[in-house]
Amino acid sequence: MTEQQQPPASAETILRLRDIRKVYGDHVALGDVSLDVKRGEVLAIIGPSGSGKSTLLRCVNQLEVPDSGTLEVVGSNIDFATRVSAADLLGLRRQVGMVFQSFNLFPHMSVLRNVSFPQERVLGRSRDEADKVSKELLERVGLADKMQNFPQTCSGGQQQRVAIARALALEPQIMLFDEPTSAIDPELGLEVLSVMRQLADAGMTMVVVTHEIHFAAEVADRLVVMADGLIIEEGLPRELIASPSTARAKQFLSAITDR
Repeated sequence: MTEQQQPPASAETILRLRDIRKVYGDHVALGDVSLDVKRGEVLAIIGPSGSGKSTLLRCVNQLEVPDSGTLEVVGSNIDFATRVSAADLLGLRRQVGMVFQSFNLFPHMSVLRNVSFPQERVLGRSRDEADKVSKELLERVGLADKMQNFPQTCSGGQQQRVAIARALALEPQIMLFDEPTSAIDPELGLEVLSVMRQLADAGMTMVVVTHEIHFAAEVADRLVVMADGLIIEEGLPRELIASPSTARAKQFLSAITDR
């Protein structure tokens, strides 16, 4: 979406979380969190360190298994009261792409192979088919001239754009971004944010954990504030940033906007 507004009520809910709970020993990382995301929506999640933001994303992609709750992704339902089957897990991960803080690229593979190899393994594409898709995506993220390079010869911003192309190559319905610019120089981070903005304009459904408050204000359709494993506030980004209603959200937003 190019305008900052809630998706129409008729838009399909593509991701639905209900009462997601995750506990590590005595620490409640997520306390019965519920959230809906509509197709084409860009949802930004902000909050202090340790608030549960990254854990929430990892539960969506099943890198962490919640202790309880339910998850629905593109019509497929998972109830964590029962064991998740391998088939359900594979089906979910084919619908959800994820980009991490660290790039997680294969250092011994070229940029092109980093994007093509997962397609061959997960989607069963031939090498030629995968390379065709990879070249188109690398051109889309501005890296057509880096295809034969190895990751270590690329800047942090370039490596993160390779990671985005790799995730997109698996044709996900939803893209998850976990602080995608936190590990790179701010100037190079602008390259990554530009690609993410293009994805948003193209209608990709995105859930973005971010410390980039200006990106959240300008690109996101909805903003969620988390603290202590809970969603404490949500709303239209510019309105929420300008006038949060909870004391905890005011404290956090004051800290990051007054820098």
